[in-house]
Amino acid sequence: MTSVWDPIRVGTAELPHRLALAPMTRSRALPDGTPHPSAATYYAQRAGLGLLITEGVQPSADGQGYLNTPGIHTDAHVAGWRAVADAVHAAGGTLFLQLMHAGRIAHPDNRPHGGRPVAPSAVTPDSQMFTVRGMLDIPEPRALTVPEIRATVEDFRQAARRAVEAGADGVELHGANGYLIQQFLGVNSNVRTDGYGGGVEGRVRFALEVVRAVAAEIGPERTALRISPGGTHGDIDEGADGPAAYRHLVRELAPLGLAYLHVFDFGDEALLRDIRALWPRPLLLLRSERSLESFHADVESGLADVLPVGRWALANPDFVERYRTGTPLTEADPATFFGGDHRGYTDYPTADLTPA
Repeated sequence: MTSVWDPIRVGTAELPHRLALAPMTRSRALPDGTPHPSAATYYAQRAGLGLLITEGVQPSADGQGYLNTPGIHTDAHVAGWRAVADAVHAAGGTLFLQLMHAGRIAHPDNRPHGGRPVAPSAVTPDSQMFTVRGMLDIPEPRALTVPEIRATVEDFRQAARRAVEAGADGVELHGANGYLIQQFLGVNSNVRTDGYGGGVEGRVRFALEVVRAVAAEIGPERTALRISPGGTHGDIDEGADGPAAYRHLVRELAPLGLAYLHVFDFGDEALLRDIRALWPRPLLLLRSERSLESFHADVESGLADVLPVGRWALANPDFVERYRTGTPLTEADPATFFGGDHRGYTDYPTADLTPA
């Protein structure tokens, strides 16, 4: 039986166990999108998790949705991420940058050029967003033209190249949580009538084009994808044929030799098992609900190969050793999740500093 403590090869990396750092937005980048210098400390502190997947990183100015999120589309961004990659590698970790184009989940106040959000279709999500002026309604996005869709694919390609130039071991394309790639999959967010809309093949087309372009640029062994089948973040509805869309997507991706597929599961166990059967390479599985006591079960059953850790790792930089020894975990402080300084970011104690 496979254990979470068994080593595994993911992409070009030999990982010491089956745990990883899940991507988590922290909103602490500098105003120009360069990672804050403290990001190197934050990620290096968690290098014991082996595979570290960063917060969402916008591949272009149009890709930014939230306030103070980092980018990877300028020379300054590359230099900032190089400091992070160097620190992680010095601590023995592997770093994948998550490339996240927010699409319609954006507000002009949060974007460097102040432009309207872009999306598959001009459909406004039923949600608000935090800005420097407080919580505001997200405005109607502008529908991407076909040439703009192709330019966006190119943005992902170039961002992946810059990530590797910065020293990252690979990139995870964010196709989940209601952002641009998943917006193309949604029947309520994508009402196009051209080759990027309509049925399953049309709605999946953008995701496939992005993955293939990035894999061709930096190599499939450095390319990964995150999906969230059935997830409704960002006011997404994938419709009755949503499961068929994911089966088609995974079937098309399987021969490419990608580093891994990261599934954020929302309870469709039959679809999850079909994805497992279709996917021949490492599968990362993050469940929307799970307990620490049953955390290991998906690896032991063979349903998953690697288990990303989110909030537990946020508040416990030494999560691996705490989990291995049964040491109690520090509780995360939600007030410091997004934005702020070092508090709730780089100041969580390791076990030997935790009061008895």
